[in-house]
Amino acid sequence: MVAARETTLQELLEGAKQYQVPLYQRTYSWTTAQLQRLWDDILKLADDRIHDPSATHFIGSVVLAPSPNNGPTGVAEYLVVDGQQRLTTLTILLCAIRDHRAKHEGPVHRDRLNQQYLINPWKPDPQRLKLVPTQADRDAYLACLDSTPQAGGADPVGAAYRFFGRQLTDADDPDDPLDIERIENAVISGLALVSVTAQPGDNVYRIFESLNNTGLQLTQADLLRNYLFMRLPTRGQAVYQALWLPLQKQLPDDLVLLFWLDLVHRDPRVKQTDVYSAQQARLNRLRSEEEIEAEVQRFSRLGALLRVILRPGEEQDPGVRRRLERLSAWGTTTIYPLLLHLLDRRQQGTATSEQIASAMLYVESFFVRRLLIGRATANINRILLAIVTEMNPDLPVDQAVRAYLSTGRKYYASDANVRSAVRSIPYYLNGRPHQRKLILQWLEESYQSKEPVSLDNATIEHVLPQTLTPEWRQMLAADLEPDENFDEAYEALVHTLGNLTLTGYNSELSNKSFAAKRDELAKSGVRLSQEIAEQDRWGRSEIHARADALAERIISIWPGPTEQATEQSEVPWEIMIKALAELPAGSWTTYGDLAALIGSHPVPVGARLATHLAPNAHRVLQVEGTVSPNFRWSDPNRTDDPRDVLRAEGVQFDQYGRADQAQRIVTEELAQLAGLTPEDLPERLPRPRSGDDHNYSERFIEQVTALQGPAVATATLVVLEAWTSMGGILLYGTGAETSCFLMARGKEHELGNIWPATIYPSGKFEVVFQHLTVRPPFDDVTLREELRQRFNQLPGVDIAAAKIALRPGFPLAVLADADAREALLDHLHWFYQVAQMTPSDNLATA
Repeated sequence: MVAARETTLQELLEGAKQYQVPLYQRTYSWTTAQLQRLWDDILKLADDRIHDPSATHFIGSVVLAPSPNNGPTGVAEYLVVDGQQRLTTLTILLCAIRDHRAKHEGPVHRDRLNQQYLINPWKPDPQRLKLVPTQADRDAYLACLDSTPQAGGADPVGAAYRFFGRQLTDADDPDDPLDIERIENAVISGLALVSVTAQPGDNVYRIFESLNNTGLQLTQADLLRNYLFMRLPTRGQAVYQALWLPLQKQLPDDLVLLFWLDLVHRDPRVKQTDVYSAQQARLNRLRSEEEIEAEVQRFSRLGALLRVILRPGEEQDPGVRRRLERLSAWGTTTIYPLLLHLLDRRQQGTATSEQIASAMLYVESFFVRRLLIGRATANINRILLAIVTEMNPDLPVDQAVRAYLSTGRKYYASDANVRSAVRSIPYYLNGRPHQRKLILQWLEESYQSKEPVSLDNATIEHVLPQTLTPEWRQMLAADLEPDENFDEAYEALVHTLGNLTLTGYNSELSNKSFAAKRDELAKSGVRLSQEIAEQDRWGRSEIHARADALAERIISIWPGPTEQATEQSEVPWEIMIKALAELPAGSWTTYGDLAALIGSHPVPVGARLATHLAPNAHRVLQVEGTVSPNFRWSDPNRTDDPRDVLRAEGVQFDQYGRADQAQRIVTEELAQLAGLTPEDLPERLPRPRSGDDHNYSERFIEQVTALQGPAVATATLVVLEAWTSMGGILLYGTGAETSCFLMARGKEHELGNIWPATIYPSGKFEVVFQHLTVRPPFDDVTLREELRQRFNQLPGVDIAAAKIALRPGFPLAVLADADAREALLDHLHWFYQVAQMTPSDNLATA
């Protein structure tokens, strides 16, 4: 018999208690998306409790069982049968709140929060912790609990701690001394949980198994349908046949989306997870069957409009259809509430097709210009969801949309901002890959060629290549001043828009000389490439000149904000701060890497860090790995050597005081940490094809041979054949550079697909740790760590521990060494065997 009751985190953690996570539970695995949802709920709850101190928010259940080891120590011990992920997350959050308040408000908060909620003071070591996570998570958890230098590492526990630390910093308003206290109170006493406690003698594993093997659940659309027709006792059958059934056929998989969009028109804060409860609360106010029927009729009408949004080809007006197709291609679903509103306005006769097409163009321009200045994702969902409720109802709808997007900190870039950013912002590291390609594709379309080429299979080409040859180094070096650092100058150029074009021959061009590339680009039907082929050389001045020309074309295609738009900082310092906040313990970066990330220069980056408080500023070094002579702690009373702090965090220094370059987080990895690129790039995911894998495999080997030489190509082929002989599968990417995925499981496996690495003909053996963080059993950080250590046994391979959540790699040339190749195959065989384990196998070995 189990007993269930509603409780709070305060009640769960206060007193002498200990919660132990059993061995059969998975390791801590919450991702940024789950952490963000929890944080958003907490912020809203803290705000709600200003007006209603009794407000709560339900976050789920915790299933507990008395520990069989309970004894006379005075500490009540429980096994956490279910809910350990949220319980662990909440205690990590308390650690972050404790450390933030201790640092900014006073040390009293450290002892207070520790003794009330995190530890059992004055108890022996086995009973000291309130929460005892799995063994794999324990060191990372203890680092956070005890605030050691290792706190906030690259593991999931460290990532959660860093996430909450950053959010607390962002939420802390210097003019509001109580804001963090309100957040703490919301967490401690406002989050409601159901505590389900088993009795002694209950089979704890059976409870866990039953909780995680439930049948198919009703969707929120199912629940709302049942509610509506419960309210239609006499008209139900007729309404179902006439209205609901056609609606369901129109939107078989998108009814929940429709009901959410309907709610967002009224309140942009409504989450998709609350659709049923929010719609029910609204519909409860209706009294008659006629009113309920009218609501179903309205849903039916809006459903027809949503179908056009999801299938733009069904739109009759060509201007509106073009804008819908472009916004659909962009792939931001939070624009749907506005699109539904625009189509509804036209249907109601309060807007014309021309006006709503114009409004959509302003939104498209807003997207494009934000990506160009490096603000593609900043508050984008909140801005889009609030347009309908906050734009001026007295203006024509297109002008109302433009005016709304032009006000406040929405980063609708002005023409001046665009001209500056196109020269300096690393375009290739911002936004989603398909969005970057779309802008280039739309730029190409703007030339209105009489014989346009198909760009479906084209990819983005770096003219100044990502892997430099001596010839390219010599060309770029000729542009530098005597006091300029070559690597920093190169990073400031390589990913900018002026250096990029579209081509179907990316792998063929690779890092060839400009003379060879120019000949190929001259043959292209792509106007963007033909312009580059007209140049005699390709250095800094040419890249900047092309950037200036593209900026003017962009300004002519995509209209800017109103003249009343607020001028905002051209340098996205907040992106630098976000990247620094996510920089794991045991890693470092450079002023030049940060400058390239935000389109600035190392000197102003150094000046900014010297005069503004920034997280982990001591982890920013000079390009050689040395501490800057101008480095100063933000705390004037602090005099310790930053190298000693970095050593304590795990950074290694040589005899000359230079940090290990293997532990350096470079610009592209900083972009991953800052969230500028998605965690799993869609263009890198293998897609099944019908009978053409043979052609792709041949093309892959041809490209490896052409780019890496026969010896590396032969070694790569040996590895691929060994992989398939042990049971693995090979899938190939569809881009111009034909990548090869070493698949250990396909999508049909009960745990889904998984692969340890991707091989690129351009010369990289990429270890996909970032992908593995959400693929069992390698979502367990101990297995990923073992994989890292195994790869590091190969000669010339040194993957830093701080990169265990990224996509590091090593040169494909490593495979040409026979001993290294044999060792690699042993490690791949180990990975394959572990990947074949079923959940029950994992349980049995736990």
